[in-house]
Amino acid sequence: MKLTADPDKADSLYLYYVFASDEQQDYIQQNAIQAGVPHTNLGFLRNTPLNLPPLSVQKSIASVLGALDDLIEVNREINEALEEMARALFKSWFVDFDPVRAKLEGRPPAGMDEATAALFPDHFQDSELGQIPKGWEVVTLGSVLDTLETGRRPKGGVAGYSTGIPSVGAESINGIGVFDFSKTKFIPHEFYEKTTSGRIQNLDVLLYKDGGKPGEFRPRVGMFGFGFPFKEFCINEHVFRMRSNTLGQHYLFFTISDDRVLLDFANKGGKAAIPGINQVDVRSTLLLLPPAKILAEFENFAAPLCQSIIENFAESRDLATLRDTLLPKLLSGEVSVSEIEEKVLV
Repeated sequence: MKLTADPDKADSLYLYYVFASDEQQDYIQQNAIQAGVPHTNLGFLRNTPLNLPPLSVQKSIASVLGALDDLIEVNREINEALEEMARALFKSWFVDFDPVRAKLEGRPPAGMDEATAALFPDHFQDSELGQIPKGWEVVTLGSVLDTLETGRRPKGGVAGYSTGIPSVGAESINGIGVFDFSKTKFIPHEFYEKTTSGRIQNLDVLLYKDGGKPGEFRPRVGMFGFGFPFKEFCINEHVFRMRSNTLGQHYLFFTISDDRVLLDFANKGGKAAIPGINQVDVRSTLLLLPPAKILAEFENFAAPLCQSIIENFAESRDLATLRDTLLPKLLSGEVSVSEIEEKVLV
């Protein structure tokens, strides 16, 4: 449904923020037509009461809120670029083996100092995963994991809890720092204190382990840290958390989220009666184990990028919260537009 505002009476961006506000959404939901699937119509929307200050004020309010959304979009674009940098290096070193190929052909590896280049061999060897750099190993994931566990939920589920310790499920496993706060669920403090597994530590690698349509399983990987999205939280029984001192958390994350490994998990999980993977499936997965010094070099490169991504998501969360709380205050006059403009539109 498309609504077009009279430009002499209302600013379209202002109306967007009004209709997106919690107050307006609550009004629409409470007055939705209940026949069959709850819905609304054009007539209802035309008669929906709105707070319309003078057009100039509308434009100023929309400008302030739009500026906050612009900052959130900038953070999203930065995060996309940062993750692409980390993935590109991972692919170059550990999938395409560019440094090894360069040395094999008598060329210096691109974008690499001599000390780092010296860590890579100049020949390949056969392995269960095909040709890999000479001296590197193929191991099972289980042989290099220090932690592989799921969490738990109270008997009867979490539907009755609106406060407590956040419990992260499969719906929140979508990459580095990506979190939808509207889907947050909780378990009681008392239950959390009694749990012995599933408590999240900084930079745990999280793997969505089961669920979906019969015959189809689409694993996803996530990672949080540095107090985001919560200082203290846990996972439920549909998520694995993993740690590896041998691999380092960042190599572990990018390895697990590599297409080859995700396809392996998907094939294993799709064959199960209830789609998903278990600990045996995870532990038996083959992966490449480079020398410790190369892993350390990758960790040094990827760690600050991933930290920046998570911190940017935390900042965007603060900006979104500010945006969502400003509109009613601006409309009521509790906060003046000029005061906010000085702080936001700089």
